Formats: sequence, C-alpha cells, structure tokens
Amino acid sequence: MKMNVSWKLLSCFAALTTIASGCQSQTSPPPTEASANVEVDGHDHDEHEHGDGGESDVALAMAELSPEDRKEAEAQKFCAVMNTSLLGSMDAPLKLDVKGQPVFVCCAGCKSKALKNPDETLATVTKLKAENGRSKE
Repeated sequence: MKMNVSWKLLSCFAALTTIASGCQSQTSPPPTEASANVEVDGHDHDEHEHGDGGESDVALAMAELSPEDRKEAEAQKFCAVMNTSLLGSMDAPLKLDVKGQPVFVCCAGCKSKALKNPDETLATVTKLKAENGRSKE
C-alpha cells in the first residue's frame, strides 16, 4: 500500500515536471507580420512587394494608369476585395470590368475573388467611393 502511494506521487511529480518543461519549450512564437497578413479568405499578401505604401510609391504606381483610369482608381482609393489595401501601395492597380463597371483591385490575387462575387464587389466599390468622397469634404 505504501509503495502504491509512493508510485502515484512519483507519477504525479513526473507528469507535472513533463508538463511544466514541455510548456516552456513548446510555446508558440509570437505572430509575425507574415502571419498577420493572411486574410480570412485565405488571400496572403506576403507574396507581393508592398513597399512602405508612402505617397511617392502610390503616386508612381498610379501614374502607370491612363488619366481616366487614374481618376476612377483615386475615387475608389482602396482595393475592392482587400478594402484596407490602398490602391497603388503594391504596384499599379489592376482594372477589371465587373458587370460593365470599372473596378480596381490591388493585385492579381484579388482579381478572382472580385469576379467571383460581382454584386458584393460592386457594393464595396460604391461604399468606398462614397466614403472617399466624404473624406474630401
């Protein structure tokens, strides 16, 4: 009986030691910038060159568009899919035709999602243009 209690105590001590040392050695690393850029829809922007998104980078990227397209893209301001991604912050925005309307996305990765959900995309663009118009007033 005494040996059975000792064995249980030793087993509990060993288990606690293993758990305590295992917890210290197997902690998850803090989230990196790369893991923070994976969006809920699975679109990972780490494969793209983002630059610092400074005004000069955006201006250079937007200058690659025709004057008419640049005016449309500036009115939209953000990607129709990743609506926190400033158009021109990665490269020249891509122009899409969604149900006959011009829509801009930040990268090729967003193109398929924008075309897959045209009504949602157009609603997002309408909202972005309205918000951008309000911010200028």
